[in-house]
Parts: sequence; structure tokens; C-alpha cells
Amino acid sequence: MNLTHLDSNDRPKMVDVSDKDNTTRVAIASGTISMNQKAFDNIVSNSNKKGPVVQTAVIAAILGAKRTPDLIPMCHPLLLTGVNCDVEQLDDLPGFKLIVTTKLSGQTGVEMEALTGVSVGLLTIYDMVKAIDKGMIINNIQLEHKSGGKTGDFQR
Repeated sequence: MNLTHLDSNDRPKMVDVSDKDNTTRVAIASGTISMNQKAFDNIVSNSNKKGPVVQTAVIAAILGAKRTPDLIPMCHPLLLTGVNCDVEQLDDLPGFKLIVTTKLSGQTGVEMEALTGVSVGLLTIYDMVKAIDKGMIINNIQLEHKSGGKTGDFQR
């Protein structure tokens, strides 16, 4: 099997995408965080001592998407043209679902940026309310959709 991130001497390499066409590429990823009722109420009531949890998580998710190549060794630095974050309040869990959409016109996909954005956003929620609930669970971080590029579209 030919692994794209290893050269002929089995040394790591970043894939050369210079021959690929520029196409519009979009990726959507999501994940959830569940917590106890006290932590959930703290976030919903916007009474956290560290500041507005949901808004901070959105900023963190955007920053995470933008900084993906600093965290994932073989990811290309990308000029993202858009990062959008949606947060769904899940009263029955209790918890939240974070959805991150990344977009660009380029030679490589943006799936890792969307997934990293979700991860960093959910970790930010954990960080901001861990004094109330250290038992929070981050779950189901997954790619929901991708479009553009050689491998075509994907829809969960």
C-alpha cells in the first residue's frame, strides 16, 4: 500500500498539492459535550466567572480551525475563506452540540480544520466550567459533510 505521507525511504512528508486544481471546498464537523445540570445552568444563565462560555467557545473554535497546521503535523497552512460556528443547546442531555463549517477555494480539503475547530471549541467549554463539573464528556466529534476535491462529496 502506498501511503501518501511517507516518501520512498519511509520518511514522513507533507503531500505536494501543487498539481491539484483550485476548487471550492467545504467541510462541516460536529461534536457534543455533556455535563451536569449545575454546569449547564451556569452556561445558559451566562453567570460563569470566566465570562461568556458559548461566545468564548465559538471564538476558540474559529481560532482552532485557523491554527490546525500548527497542531496536526501534515496539514497544509490554508487560507480559509470562512469559518462558521453554530451551537445547539441540548436541554435533555444536558449539554451542547458545536457545529463548525470551514470553507476555501484551494488545492486541499478543509476537513481537519473543521474537526480541529470542533475539538478546540468543546475543550474551551470544558475549561470554562471544569470547576463545576470535572465529569463532562466530549463525544461524537465527526465529519458531517465535505464537498470539493478529488475524492468528491461525503455526507454522513
